[in-house]
Amino acid sequence: MAMGKRSSKQAELWVASQKLKSPGHPFYQALNRLLHEANFDTEVELLCRPYFKDDGRPSTPPGVYFRMLMVGYFENIESQRGIAWRCADSLSLKDFLGLAVDEPVPDHSNLTRMRQRLPFEVHEEVFEMVLGIASDKRLLHAKTVAVDSTYIEANAAMKSIVRKDTKEKYAAYARRLAEDEGGLESPSDEEVRRFDRKRKNKKVSNEDWESPADAESRIVRMKDGRTRLGYKFEHAVDLDSDLLVGAEVYSGDEADSKTLIETLDRSRRHLRGTGRRKSFTIEEVVGDKGYHSTENLVELRTRGQRSYIPEAERPHGRRWKPGMEEARQAVYANRRRVRRMKGCKLQKQRSEKTERTFVHVCDQGGGRRSWLRGLREIAKYHFVRCAARNLGVILRSILGFGKPKVANESMRASYLALLALLRVLHSKLVTQLELVRSDCRSRAWDRSPRTCAA
Repeated sequence: MAMGKRSSKQAELWVASQKLKSPGHPFYQALNRLLHEANFDTEVELLCRPYFKDDGRPSTPPGVYFRMLMVGYFENIESQRGIAWRCADSLSLKDFLGLAVDEPVPDHSNLTRMRQRLPFEVHEEVFEMVLGIASDKRLLHAKTVAVDSTYIEANAAMKSIVRKDTKEKYAAYARRLAEDEGGLESPSDEEVRRFDRKRKNKKVSNEDWESPADAESRIVRMKDGRTRLGYKFEHAVDLDSDLLVGAEVYSGDEADSKTLIETLDRSRRHLRGTGRRKSFTIEEVVGDKGYHSTENLVELRTRGQRSYIPEAERPHGRRWKPGMEEARQAVYANRRRVRRMKGCKLQKQRSEKTERTFVHVCDQGGGRRSWLRGLREIAKYHFVRCAARNLGVILRSILGFGKPKVANESMRASYLALLALLRVLHSKLVTQLELVRSDCRSRAWDRSPRTCAA
């Protein structure tokens, strides 16, 4: 074989479409079959129809828009620019979107216009639609629900925060303190930084500071110890099926104990929004120490839901005042349930499955940092990412893999296993042939005339 040489060639004027056709990706083909079976495109177009005019230039199809946001989860892409570039660069993704070879892929500005036009409720209903698909596959149970939260980084910098009362930036605020309290006259930038580093009672709180770029973001401490402007993601997970039944976004300064009941209410609304005949009832709620509060336990007991929420260690016991019998019973009943074998088992499942959802959606799904601003805008994108994660769980139960990367690894492992099996069969076949050949030789020697030695 001769070596080929790379040279600049003049492009042909006409190219057959068969030459540009992609064989497609097996994961995205299976996902398209699942969405087609659920009549996804028709249902989504009915949801979005009230927000468009009857005449005018056609917009990006809603089915294409939501599929592109799902690609952001499956391909671990954070920004809309990255999603648009990846879809335009891949023929298999264009086939997944339902676009012809000569059709352009919607760019990031098209995605932005679609997201701003469609309200938050439409994205929420798409999430509920995917839960309906899981219910049809008999995967959704929602009897035992675990709740946990994490922080994500907002699209705003800490250097841009300003005081709520004076609207001055942090650098100007530190310079004013250096002049008033430090006694420095016209200090340099280095002197201001040195003074600010050594001053006592240094604190930057959400009560005094805000971001002019994203007013709804809050100062939070990330998992790695950094202080950033961010939001809080709170997930409610069905422990039986590993499906997300709640995916809420809150301000970063809201405590877990304040958002537990609201997350459970929204999860119950999502389960009702599946539109299926089967009614889902949350009977058990599992959480960590951050969700423990007397008000939450009393509310869950009133609803008939059993709580498995450990309480923080106290140097002294609880002191109950007259008229708090109901709260006392709720706290002691929760404490007994947590100490049982079932409570320990549920806590292990909670720490495993809730943290796994954050790894899938945030770390491996491109959602750890937001490039959008505003609580509602971030919640729109987060709902679609969590819907894509649920679709991955459904496909994992059907095919054995829930992401394109895992599908490639699974196919490679299957190929290697088949190759190893063929090698074993080949070696056994060679051994059998050698035995047959030696047997034939021995029989031929027995039939041949023998001569006696003199």
